[in-house]
Amino acid sequence: IASWLKQCGVTSVAMESTGIYWVPLHEILEAAGFEVKLINAREAKNLPGRKSDILDCQWIQQLHSYGLLKASFRPPKDIVALRSLVRHRDRLIVARAVHIQHMQKALHLMNLQIDNVLSDITGVTGMRILRALVAGERDLNVLASYRDPSCKNTVAVIRQSLEGNYQEEHLFQLRQSLELYDYHTVKIQECDREIEKMYQQLPSGVDPQIKPIPPSKKQQKKSRKNAPTFDLRSCLYEMSGVDLTAIDGCNAATIQVVLSETGVSMRPWKTCGHFASWLGLSPHNDVSGGKVLKSRTKKTKNRANTALRLAAQGLTHSNSWLGAYYRRQRARLGAPKAIIATAHKIARIIYHMLKYRMEFVDMGADHFEAQHQRRLIISLRKKAAS
Repeated sequence: IASWLKQCGVTSVAMESTGIYWVPLHEILEAAGFEVKLINAREAKNLPGRKSDILDCQWIQQLHSYGLLKASFRPPKDIVALRSLVRHRDRLIVARAVHIQHMQKALHLMNLQIDNVLSDITGVTGMRILRALVAGERDLNVLASYRDPSCKNTVAVIRQSLEGNYQEEHLFQLRQSLELYDYHTVKIQECDREIEKMYQQLPSGVDPQIKPIPPSKKQQKKSRKNAPTFDLRSCLYEMSGVDLTAIDGCNAATIQVVLSETGVSMRPWKTCGHFASWLGLSPHNDVSGGKVLKSRTKKTKNRANTALRLAAQGLTHSNSWLGAYYRRQRARLGAPKAIIATAHKIARIIYHMLKYRMEFVDMGADHFEAQHQRRLIISLRKKAAS
């Protein structure tokens, strides 16, 4: 198709996204030197003048010849490769979680209530007990002695939860589920190594020798089991040139999802408002006859949108400016709208940090409360004057 289009004298191509089938065609045409535009079907259908007997491809070609179609955002090739691996890693984590549920079901079938005394059966204590059960250990005192010192419940409580009805068929299910859990863990580690290689191949936004990464001001918590096995924070800093993990509520995993979807260049968006609108964090107004009928955020499957909303939700107890802003908005609007508003704030901060290479400085919750009090005083003065 690429050689045939060149023979026809075609230089620009417009196409709709049909599942994942458009991806290889888009890449082939782009590599052949064509200007390829990925079109949003909603915009093509909203334009007036279409006849009922015109095919979709003919209508798209006609609009494209008039210059009425706008290309959807698609990050650079190296970011697309990174995004593919990050999404694949997320799918591996979801697949591994299914086997955790299978292990819990096998334990419940044997009346082993380990999940009542352990917050996570795949933690240190839980995995020690599960591996001993699969290996054939049945002494309750020995199994309870595998308790980690950081576990809240005592050995006696854990021992009581291990008194059950051990059946071979359920132990077989537990053994296979544990093996599948370990298998997916190995595959996630292999994916982490491939992602680390991808970061080393990306162009660097800063020289860490000249401008090293600033020390993290956040409290170092124990590493999570889904955390990457390499220094992701340093890789993100070298890629973007700024420490985006300094933003309250945003850890390295959150920033990785955002940058793998958007890239580090903010040139495709003129302002931070355009950036927030592309993320689906701005109001979408339904207007008829000049009257706003409904105002809401549009439905989207944007992974960066989900990551930023989760980051905003984690600011509930944060003693920071963003944390105080979230709590104030939650008191006014309710939790769902407050999450969107705070995620919108975080998106604007990310935009300015990436575009102007600015460092994030948290002013603190007290600064926000002082700002809010000044606004209230100004508002009361205006009401008194009126």
